[in-house]
Amino acid sequence: MKNVVLALVLSILWCSSSFAHFQMLYTPESALEKGTTIELREIFTHPFADEHTMDMGKQHDSKKNSPVEAFYVVNKGKKKDLLSSLESITWKGNHNSGAAYQSQYKAKRMGDHLFVLQPAPYFEAGEGIYIQQISKMIVNVAGAPTDWDKELGLKAEIVPLTKPYSIWTGSTFTGIVKSNGEPVPFAEIEVEYLNRDIDLAANAMGPSRVEAPQDSFVTIGIKADQDGKFTFGLPKSGWWGFCALGAGSDTQYKGKELSQDAVIWVQVKDMK
Repeated sequence: MKNVVLALVLSILWCSSSFAHFQMLYTPESALEKGTTIELREIFTHPFADEHTMDMGKQHDSKKNSPVEAFYVVNKGKKKDLLSSLESITWKGNHNSGAAYQSQYKAKRMGDHLFVLQPAPYFEAGEGIYIQQISKMIVNVAGAPTDWDKELGLKAEIVPLTKPYSIWTGSTFTGIVKSNGEPVPFAEIEVEYLNRDIDLAANAMGPSRVEAPQDSFVTIGIKADQDGKFTFGLPKSGWWGFCALGAGSDTQYKGKELSQDAVIWVQVKDMK
């Protein structure tokens, strides 16, 4: 019950701003014909408007940024730690730059490679709270499904009921918001489109692709049902992020309020 109340409070606070925070876990392609070494970028930003890039791990009591708490991949039930692969970078948005990470991963085995990133909580000075977004992204090799729907029992998690890497434009994505394996009833979810081309060589955001007719279209708000389940239609190809606000079991960090969110990224393809 405490998680539900926190989610509702935070949604009221954040919905006053049209631009939501999203922990990105980005790679260019989520459905690969064969194994290869893939580039990954880990950025805390606003994917549609790109009006501000946050420093990952920023703390309220130190000028230093705390390191990522966990980063790993699951393939065919086997977990591999990837923390040592993270390399600090400066990510260049269109309005400012921020502390982020880059990494590489050899996705050579067939099946699903389920990435999980748990950054250190980020202090949002404007609201006096911490935000920690536990993020998931799945890359598939050669079309054989293995781990895409695996439930990991995370403190904050969106468990997909739709394969996140094989979605046609105009179809839907369905997931369940969970905390420590239990559904989060009526979870508040923010949805944003990655409205920018990503320049991996320059570690930078490119120009926008579409214009929102009004600010409410930048961050789209939806709610899960009583069982934590939600469905959303996807009108355009590219990457879409889903963030369940305050879904996690941790509500305090360093004596301040913490919103522990669940994020998942899905990629949509045009039918040609």
